[in-house]
Parts: sequence; C-alpha cells; structure tokens
Amino acid sequence: MIMRSWHANAGAIDKDALLGLRSALLDRRAFLFGSAIGLGTLGLAGCAPSEDALRLAALTKVYGPVPDERFPIPAVDVSKVDPKYYRQTVRYDSKEAPGTIVVDPANHFVYRIEGDGNATRYGANVSRTGFLWSGEAYVGRKAEWPIWTPPKEMIQRQPEAGKYAGGMPGGLDNPLGARTLYLYQNGKYTLFTIYSTSDPETIGAGVTSGCTGLLSQDMIDLYSRTPVKTKVVVLPA
Repeated sequence: MIMRSWHANAGAIDKDALLGLRSALLDRRAFLFGSAIGLGTLGLAGCAPSEDALRLAALTKVYGPVPDERFPIPAVDVSKVDPKYYRQTVRYDSKEAPGTIVVDPANHFVYRIEGDGNATRYGANVSRTGFLWSGEAYVGRKAEWPIWTPPKEMIQRQPEAGKYAGGMPGGLDNPLGARTLYLYQNGKYTLFTIYSTSDPETIGAGVTSGCTGLLSQDMIDLYSRTPVKTKVVVLPA
C-alpha cells in the first residue's frame, strides 16, 4: 500500500533510508540467527533449551500476534529489529516523576519512567534530519485505531495524500496504526505524535517528519499505561 510510505500526521517515511537500513541489517540478521540456530542445536543435544532459545521464545510471546484487536495485528519479525531495541526494563536515572515519557531521538529510544532509577525502554523510529525538535509537551488526547488526516503541508508535498483530506479510517494500513498519543503544548496540538508502526525495519532509524513510532505491540503496552495529561520530554538529538 502506498500509505506505508507516509508518516503519521507530520510527514513521509524516507524510502532511501529504509533501503539502506534493510541492506545494513542483512548480514547482522544472518549472523545472529545463524548463531541462534547453532546454539539451539547444541542445547537440544544436551537435552535442555539454550539461553538463546529461551530468549527467542520470550520475544515471540512479547511480539507475537494480537488477534483480539479490532484489526488483528500480525507478529513482528524480530529478525528485522536490532536486539537493543527490544522492550526491556533498564536502569535510567531521571528526576522526572514515574509515568513520564522521555523520547531520546539521538539513540532511538522511548522511556517510561518507573521510579527507583528504573524505566521501561522501547526501541523507536524518530524524525529524519530537518524535522527534529525537542522540548516538553503532554499527552493531550489518545486514540485507538484513529482516523488519519494528512495536514495541508503534507498534501502540498505529496499531492497523492489529498484523497485522504477528509480522513482515512483506522486499520492496519493507516499510518497512525493501532494506538496514538497526541502531543500538546499550552492547550494546542503540536502535530506531533507517538504512534504505532507495523514496519520493524524503521525501528532505530530516522525516517519520520517529527513524530516517534513504536512497534504496535510496544505501543499498546505504553498506551495502556499512559493517561491523558502525561508529561512528555523530547530530548535534543
């Protein structure tokens, strides 16, 4: 679908960036999964699952299909995601209150502060050069399977988006995906969002026009724990 090349509300995904990313991932995938297969074979020989096999099973559970959604979400092909971007609890010193969301575009991470020096960390795609921004905002509203309406600036850049000027219904092909957090400042929508993506190749890349994307399974997790008015801090890139 052509919609796969557009980013939620603020701009387009850079196709050249994606092509380069896919090429760079190819050798890494072959190495990682070749090693996993080899270690798995050794584990079977010893009549016990290897650590890598257990890790893969856990990832399959976290990033498996979500069939009970209004639009069933397919499993993530985790081979297309660098392991450092898998959802995990990490040590993260911050003065922000628990529940605060911190976006770190320089490192392609989103953190949810949990308190006691811990945070849940998610891998993310972020803005490409020329669309980066930083500062404080808050979640002004949130939506499940939202309607996507391209802003007039996007329609000027990409006239083909004009057919959705009246809004594109929610669904798997909708650029906003399954869940969206809309960022506000001083009571006004900034046009920036934290949204869900079904394109694992984009995680860890700068491909959007200001917004931040998480894998759908990660976004559902963050969304469920993020009420309206939650503070969002976007760090400088």
